[in-house]
Amino acid sequence: MAQDLKTTPLTAAHRELGARMVEFGGYEMPVQYPRGILKEHLWTREHAGAFDVSHMGPAFLDLVERTGEAEADHRAVAALVEAVVCGDIAGLNPGQLRYTLLLNEDGGIVDDLMVGRPTTPEDQGRLYIVVNAGTKDGDFARLAGAAGDRARLARADDRALIALQGPAAAQVLERLMQEAKRNATRSISLRVPIADLEQAREIAERTGVGYQTVLKQAIREGLKRAG
Repeated sequence: MAQDLKTTPLTAAHRELGARMVEFGGYEMPVQYPRGILKEHLWTREHAGAFDVSHMGPAFLDLVERTGEAEADHRAVAALVEAVVCGDIAGLNPGQLRYTLLLNEDGGIVDDLMVGRPTTPEDQGRLYIVVNAGTKDGDFARLAGAAGDRARLARADDRALIALQGPAAAQVLERLMQEAKRNATRSISLRVPIADLEQAREIAERTGVGYQTVLKQAIREGLKRAG
């Protein structure tokens, strides 16, 4: 395998658990575990499967000057993003996520991406964004350019991004969050307060195929071992 491949925050855990690692999008990524692809596929179809998609591009866009009025702040940050996407971001309810398209100056499609609105009132004026791995540098530059000096784009490259898919995804997510809460220390810095980790929909936005969640390094081991 090429020596210059990028790794994700979960690469060491994959190796420890016996994953077969391959090159994907410039990253060293797991393609299967010892039990085999067929068993993994069937288990995900019938229950739930977790997939490391940390090679993708998660980020947070924060309004620089907030009024403290939740809807006004959300509309303000949404307007910045809507200048370069074709989806309705202002119309998102708290906790919702929209799959949409990033556009160039001529209205052509640059990439697909997801844009989510936080749940908690104090975080209105922030958006959670996930772009694709192969185009994330250009996508982030496009979004940052649209935001100008009115909002700050903070990349979350140091965080794990896990896609949880399958009919039991919601139940598994709840159990994993409770396990992480029990194993976490009080000093962990999270996007949600540790005491309110069950409110993980702030960063675990439901999509049509599952859930995606962004978590700090300190609780990754708990998630890896849970269940």
